[in-house]
Amino acid sequence: MRTRQSLAARWAIAATALLASFSAGANYLWLEPDEGGAKAYLGLYESSRLDPAGLSAVRGLLADGKELATKVAADRVQVTAPAGGDIRLTAQAVGQDKVLHFYQAKFGRGETKAVNDLELVPTEAGGNTFKLVWKGNAIAASQVNVSTSEGWIRTLKPSEDGTVTLTTPFAGIYILEVTARVNGSMTYQGTKYDDVRHTATLSFEVKR
Repeated sequence: MRTRQSLAARWAIAATALLASFSAGANYLWLEPDEGGAKAYLGLYESSRLDPAGLSAVRGLLADGKELATKVAADRVQVTAPAGGDIRLTAQAVGQDKVLHFYQAKFGRGETKAVNDLELVPTEAGGNTFKLVWKGNAIAASQVNVSTSEGWIRTLKPSEDGTVTLTTPFAGIYILEVTARVNGSMTYQGTKYDDVRHTATLSFEVKR
């Protein structure tokens, strides 16, 4: 019983650390495969791509913590990575509305352990069922937005265990996105922000 209570308490702490505030219109950062690694875009996959020059603390890494070389270009962030393994990219930005954004992107669904603070991970390698993890603890997402290279857009609702399941009926790029607002204010690098949001994406390619 103590173990169950402890686990429930940890889940409660993780869940209350974020106040779900999801919006299909919020910008996000996502990764796509590219020769020699991956390329990342900021904006909305289906409608707009923004200049990533406003991003700060851009960091690419693998699951083992190895840093990856990144280069911010006019319309993208280029990430150099070895073949095989999932690729992650994190960045920060302060919007004109004084909102502090933490962007956390991952390409690939081979790894089932989260590395970023907020991350969607498959429950099994290469699978189509995903869980949302916040700082090591699984939490239920209110919804997960899906965009694809074929223009197929969906909103996934979690099942009773908090996971979401996506069908992949065609070849192409699939992007899962979730955004959550942190409860309360936060002081970051000496500045206080009343609105702090974490946005996580998981993208992968389906080949036929």
